[in-house]
Amino acid sequence: MFDADPIPPHGGKLVDLVADADAAEDLRTEARNLPRIVLGERELSDLELLSVGALSPLTGFQGEEDYRSVLETMHLADGLAWAIPVVLSVGDEELKRIGGADAVALAAAPDADPLAVLRIAEVFDRDPRAEARTVYRTEDEEHPGVAAVYAAGTRCVAGPVEAIALPPHDDFVEHRLTPRQTREEFRRRGWRTIVGFQTRNPIHRAHEYIQKCALEIVDGLLVHPLMGATKADDVPPDVRMRCYEALFAGYYPKDRAMVAVFPAAMRYAGPREAIWHAICRKNYGCTHFIVGRDHAGVGNYYGTYEAQEIFDEFGPEELGITPLKFEHSFWCNACEGMASPKTCPHGEETRVSLSGTKVREMLRRGERPPREFSRPEVADILIEAMRATAEA
Repeated sequence: MFDADPIPPHGGKLVDLVADADAAEDLRTEARNLPRIVLGERELSDLELLSVGALSPLTGFQGEEDYRSVLETMHLADGLAWAIPVVLSVGDEELKRIGGADAVALAAAPDADPLAVLRIAEVFDRDPRAEARTVYRTEDEEHPGVAAVYAAGTRCVAGPVEAIALPPHDDFVEHRLTPRQTREEFRRRGWRTIVGFQTRNPIHRAHEYIQKCALEIVDGLLVHPLMGATKADDVPPDVRMRCYEALFAGYYPKDRAMVAVFPAAMRYAGPREAIWHAICRKNYGCTHFIVGRDHAGVGNYYGTYEAQEIFDEFGPEELGITPLKFEHSFWCNACEGMASPKTCPHGEETRVSLSGTKVREMLRRGERPPREFSRPEVADILIEAMRATAEA
């Protein structure tokens, strides 16, 4: 089926762990008699990514050999490139309930229908400090990704997953496309080269500019906003989606760009997460991937372009997807257009650049940032959302 696709999935096979109707009913029956693990928000996102093949070639939560190999070498034990471990931590009480069982049911809540059955291959100890140092490049508990690792505990249950159903969603339903579905849509549109764009924020003019620069050299653009768990102060998903839809309605060619949801949780792992995001988008069918400044970063933990530099540590054949590296872009009054340090010879005094803090202050006052920084349609949506939050 995938011979005609622009790019093969990572590892060569697109995984699909969701059981057909008959098998799913058998799994539901089995799950009623199994110990239950209630998944947190991040693990629930990981289960969905595993189930639909976004984490191909993984077929379940990783065991100790792969876990250690990813931390130490950024490769799975079999040598395939992989940057962030995907493991399932359990608490002491859960381990007691599991006992000697060879399988567990995975659910979103204690009284919710089970979503999957995990066949237990092993139980092992996670190393939170080593994971923080290698994946996040810091042991600082103020880092949200590190804090999540420390909070998760040290014991992990590993093994293949058989999915009964995907986690239910009642938002952005028309945009929730699996890797199989995005690949089918790319084929339907006749796209042979596709660039993916990761975002967890509204799209401003700088983002729009680099997307359209990339679109000059490929057939299609997939704007792929992350809609899993993010920091509490990030813009809410529904507000972000309204911003994307407003931009696509007025500023993007409808036959060359599309939006789909990426149901992952943010790690804020900077360089390593950039690799992980690229591999995932390869599984969705993207041949190219935009890597901007401070990709997946937070605070001051990573250098501005470290997320681009890490791609140089892999041979092109290891990742398979082509990174497109962009510098910081801006509107230049002297150039009278969008530019970057690569194309603009003028000084900072000619450039329209605003800090996130300054933009938020303007929006809270009901002021639109300059048109050179943000499309007015986007600014109006954010102003309305801030006003509604303040009045709530």
